[in-house]
Amino acid sequence: MKTKHLQDLMTGWRHDFHLHPELGFEEHQTSSKVADLLTDFGLSVHRGIGGTGIVGILENGESTRSIGLRADMDALPIEETGDFSYSSQQKGVMHACGHDGHTSMLLGAAKYLADNKSFEGRVVFIFQPNEEHGLGASAMIEAGLFERFDVDDVYGIHNIPGMPVGTFAMRTGPITASESLFEIRIKAQGGHAALPHMGVDAIIVGTEIVQSLQTIVSRKLNPSLNGVVSVTEFITDGRRNVLPGIATLKGDARALSTEVNETIEARIRQIVAGISSAHGVKTEVHYDTLFPSVINTSIPVIAAHRAASEIVGSRAVDAECEPKLFSEDFAHMAATKPGCFVLMGNGIQGVNAKPLHSSDYDFNDEALSYGSSFWVQLVEQELSRSIE
Repeated sequence: MKTKHLQDLMTGWRHDFHLHPELGFEEHQTSSKVADLLTDFGLSVHRGIGGTGIVGILENGESTRSIGLRADMDALPIEETGDFSYSSQQKGVMHACGHDGHTSMLLGAAKYLADNKSFEGRVVFIFQPNEEHGLGASAMIEAGLFERFDVDDVYGIHNIPGMPVGTFAMRTGPITASESLFEIRIKAQGGHAALPHMGVDAIIVGTEIVQSLQTIVSRKLNPSLNGVVSVTEFITDGRRNVLPGIATLKGDARALSTEVNETIEARIRQIVAGISSAHGVKTEVHYDTLFPSVINTSIPVIAAHRAASEIVGSRAVDAECEPKLFSEDFAHMAATKPGCFVLMGNGIQGVNAKPLHSSDYDFNDEALSYGSSFWVQLVEQELSRSIE
């Protein structure tokens, strides 16, 4: 692999990031380390793009072609339970999604390309803050990311536990789902638990709504389309002998298309209006789409497939993978520029196969060389002198 000789360096960076995790828009130490390393490599470095975002520019030759490569830097508010020499030193915060690995892979690619200048054009290395809350990509874009550092295409990578190391996957069209948060507030008439006929129990109304929401996917969506509707919180002002008058339902909805997302929202509002009318209570519905679906563009997908196949062989690359129902902030970049979001194996055993966002998950150091070599191959391929 192209970057195998950088394995120890990348592992050291990764472990340092893991030791010192930072939450979204608080990645001050992380972004400072990234910027200092990029400067040492000889890149032109731009700090504070969209808060704590970093952009590194590497140019070679006179070609006007440009490619954007993105990594995320933020950690999660989770107490780490894994026992490593590099376990988090920040109480209640850990890299439970592998962004420490993503950042280190992109740094490895930057060093290799800076040392070898094996391309013709411009590479824009994008180190994004606050992916977990879906705010970092928009912040960088609103700060002029693509106006100041224009690219022809933009690419992102995410590790996938349970997928073998040394494998890659991508697809044209939707590859990750949108995420929408909803809140339903019910205002009924509370009262004495012994006198339910004198009021309207908000729990009864709420449970009817919860049950009916489960019919949206099973009965209101085309079976060929994917969607998830989950109620995750049920909060009331009831007490031991007091029937609640106020209830709040909170939940999460996922969809692989704008059409399905809009259908889910419309059906939630319809169900809530019908049930509240039947019981004579007042309700409010709030539906907020935080992450749109990541939609991959065909030409960048072809390019990513070709680059990955060069690194690991075509049999280890799935160019028509099933879409995932998790969400990704890269969606905003892929909606602005032609893009491809790539999935990369993190391992099938032990802590490397634990679910993302688990307290005992860990990024697989073995994957660092695969990911960074993929980045290098993609740049050399797409910014080849022979293209011009």
